[in-house]
Amino acid sequence: EGMKEDSASWNSFVSSLISRGLTGVRLVTGDRCAGLVNTVSELLPQARYQRCMVHFMRNVLSKVSPRHTRWAGDALKAVFAMESRESALAKAEQVATEMEERKLREAAKCLREGIDETTTYLLKDYPVEHRRRIRTNNMIERLNREIRRRTRVVGAFPDGRSALMLITARIRYVTGNQWSTRRYLDMSRLHDTIQEAN
Repeated sequence: EGMKEDSASWNSFVSSLISRGLTGVRLVTGDRCAGLVNTVSELLPQARYQRCMVHFMRNVLSKVSPRHTRWAGDALKAVFAMESRESALAKAEQVATEMEERKLREAAKCLREGIDETTTYLLKDYPVEHRRRIRTNNMIERLNREIRRRTRVVGAFPDGRSALMLITARIRYVTGNQWSTRRYLDMSRLHDTIQEAN
């Protein structure tokens, strides 16, 4: 029961979405699951991959000693506060160099290796108004947290089917009552950005 996050599982999931009519995907935001990254490049070649900024920052900070955590957190926030990709990449290199000076070599290496795919949202292909929303996968993480909260209340389920029924009911409630009443992104801005590029 349940889905794994390997290439085969992601490939099957995305293929099913495509067979049901998914088209025009321009960006996929995720937490650097190798299976998802491979599937995006294979099945959605016109889409770019955006590594979740929050997951990336946590990953870098996990390699920082407690003494430097506050400084490193502020430095990473400064990187992602930049308004252009070029300035974000330059700031990231500056931060990585300072990390090395502070003997935080693993954190500097992690920052250098991941910053490129974590700043995809800053490309001119995406509207400035969308940046806050497309740089993380917080929306789905929030839903996952809500599902965990609901399933913990129940404790033990008699079988996988009963767990699936509760989870499905919660997802239907959230999508029907919360997501359907708000516009997450104004897609007309994306259309305008595409028109300006052409």
